[in-house]
Amino acid sequence: MDARPAPDGAADQLPAGPAVFAGRRTELAALRAAAARPAEGRSPVLVLAGRPGSGRTALAVRFARDVAADYPDGVLFARLSAPDGGRAAPGQVARRLLEQLGAPVDAMLLPGAGEEGRDDPACVRLRAALAGRRVLLLLDDVKDAGQLWPLLADEPGCLVVATTAGPLTGIEDIDPCILGGLEQPTAVGLLGELVGGNRISCDPVGGADLAEACASRPAALRLMAGWLRANPKSAVTDAARELVRVTGTVGGAAKAGAVKAGAVKAAAVKGGAVNGGAVNGGAAGPGGLNGAAAGNPAGPAAGGGTPGTKDAGPAGGAAVNRRRADGVPVGGTPVGVTPAGSPPPGAGPADGKPVAGAPGTRPAAGRAGKGRKGKAGAGRPAAAAGPGLRTPPVAPATGPATAPGAGPAAAPTAGPAAGDTGDRPRVTLPPGAAEPVPVPDNDPLIGAFTLLYGTLPPAQARMLRTLTLAPAQIADLRTASALVGCPAPEAAAALAALAGHELLGEEPPAADGTPRYRVPGRLHPRLVQLREAVDRPTETELARARLLERLVRLVDSARALLDPAGGPAPEPLPGPLRLRSAVQARQWLLGERDLLLGAVADAIGQGDLDGSAGRLVTALLRALPLTGAAAPADLHQLHELVLRVAERHGAPRRAAAALLNLADLHVAAGHWEQAAERFRAALEAAREAADEPACARALEGAAGCHRALGDAVRAADAYGRALALRQTLGDQPAEARLLARVAEAHVAQRRFEEAEREYRASLAVLRRLGDEQGRAAVTAAVQRLREQVDGGW
Repeated sequence: MDARPAPDGAADQLPAGPAVFAGRRTELAALRAAAARPAEGRSPVLVLAGRPGSGRTALAVRFARDVAADYPDGVLFARLSAPDGGRAAPGQVARRLLEQLGAPVDAMLLPGAGEEGRDDPACVRLRAALAGRRVLLLLDDVKDAGQLWPLLADEPGCLVVATTAGPLTGIEDIDPCILGGLEQPTAVGLLGELVGGNRISCDPVGGADLAEACASRPAALRLMAGWLRANPKSAVTDAARELVRVTGTVGGAAKAGAVKAGAVKAAAVKGGAVNGGAVNGGAAGPGGLNGAAAGNPAGPAAGGGTPGTKDAGPAGGAAVNRRRADGVPVGGTPVGVTPAGSPPPGAGPADGKPVAGAPGTRPAAGRAGKGRKGKAGAGRPAAAAGPGLRTPPVAPATGPATAPGAGPAAAPTAGPAAGDTGDRPRVTLPPGAAEPVPVPDNDPLIGAFTLLYGTLPPAQARMLRTLTLAPAQIADLRTASALVGCPAPEAAAALAALAGHELLGEEPPAADGTPRYRVPGRLHPRLVQLREAVDRPTETELARARLLERLVRLVDSARALLDPAGGPAPEPLPGPLRLRSAVQARQWLLGERDLLLGAVADAIGQGDLDGSAGRLVTALLRALPLTGAAAPADLHQLHELVLRVAERHGAPRRAAAALLNLADLHVAAGHWEQAAERFRAALEAAREAADEPACARALEGAAGCHRALGDAVRAADAYGRALALRQTLGDQPAEARLLARVAEAHVAQRRFEEAEREYRASLAVLRRLGDEQGRAAVTAAVQRLREQVDGGW
């Protein structure tokens, strides 16, 4: 058990990880041994699998830091899902990894320019960039093999470490390290480190009971340590008893909506949270807000029931007396994931007799004396006796693969992608993306959260709920203060306090050193339920509107620092929120780019704040190019969002402008077919808006695409129609340019007389305009044409 600062250099892309890391020596040794094995063909993959709260990300980060020196070309980090379960596209992940690798911004990496998955241009470029390098890629919260496979390079010197809640079926040569609970002495030691003082050492039986009630899982242990710090007069045995009680009632206390939102809100206003016993004198905390969770239909009945039935297992609805081949009892956990132990405290034997949690009884965790010596006694989680390191058989590369939550289905074998060597099958992908792994209401993690949330002051509880509205659930004092409508110093203090309670995770700081925090994915669904039950919809909409307006002001202030002559400076922000220099503004824009784009996408997706979202898009389109590193893919996303809003509001002129900008991005990347399609769509929108200049621009752009694709006939037709529009508008510079383009199209068709006639017409216009440089260029073109004709071309 130790607390190490993050090293400088290659591993600085990694998240901070917990301040105190405990145990996992066996797993770390197994990972080091696996990483040291010789690899052939492609990058080796190490998979850490475990249910939410098992500490898989913390272990992956610790391992990556330990071996970072073995990968001198860098340690890259990316999350492949959002806390709400959203799935990141492989191409988007590849673009961010390329940026971390220092690859230059490249228009060729636009989305939609190639096939999805392994043939996405960004994925192809990433695999090429990794060739000949020694890089470690930590890919956190991978949903399925379809996300991981496109990122695997044919470079055995690289190493991929992936964390997942479910199995990554279909990829060859993966031996997952499956996490269960910590060893009991380690779990008790972790509690002692986190709680401080001698409360744990003075009550070793209570410490063991509490570790057992938490199934020895790190996240639940950390939350219960926070509860003990918030309740300094409570005994450790009280904490264990409370957790057993809550996990026995939290899943069924609000059956069929028995807990009304008004009652929940009243309790939250008084106590800062909904805790056990706060609702209707009642039986439940926040876990019961929506009744039995999906996947836990067999929870106890509202206000009572027997928490020790055989159907109240850790995954809800799974019989607790089911066993693996090695005899260890398991609950209804995902395929390939070893549970932390047998049923959580509060779930009894298969005969359904009442056990721990009944009034006047001692928690089952404290009964079995044999359990203290490492034997699985009554009520003791079997996996707590040692780390859950398993190596289940890997699915054959040509056989069926099953995604979590889906039935067996035949999966076609993917053929070798570009750049692959050999003809052996490498992956068999499931037919669809994996579903998120739910956390049952009677899970110790949810029970521990329920208890700790109940101790929070109302302001901190509101802050925690509202942070689920932050883009990617990442916030700092700038965004958090806007969301809750409080001064920045108060927001900073609340964020730090929540992080101290292990309710927020620490992220790498912003460009100016401002601390940033993230809502853990394991808590996100529960916090959303609380927010929807406690906060009024108008309060939520106001928080989102304040956030968008704050982001607009921040982006505008960054733009003003980067280009002081580019327009009037916006009203200065309060001191704690202000960006101080052009360097800081550039770093902030690039560092927060994903969050800014996510905020726009979220707002436009909901469709109720299009005005604020539109102002943020405009601000970003003005500011990002000033950084000198504006990724074309990001500009593409912004123009796509503008197009979506324009179509939703029936604004064809704005739609045409967005389509023209998208087409120009594809032209810059050399994606002529995609560009031509965008130009044709822009022409239709411009005609609907009666915007003749936009029609002419769309026609000219489409003609250029046809010319690049070798279709001189269609190019000449489109150039001619654009010329007629420009002549009608009296745009003589455009007329001269288009006459020369029509001439070039005639040359490509070997219609030399028509070409020379158009060239001379262009020269006449240029002569009237006094454009000597243009005249010289067209005269040179005429001279080349005559030489070609004289030479018999």
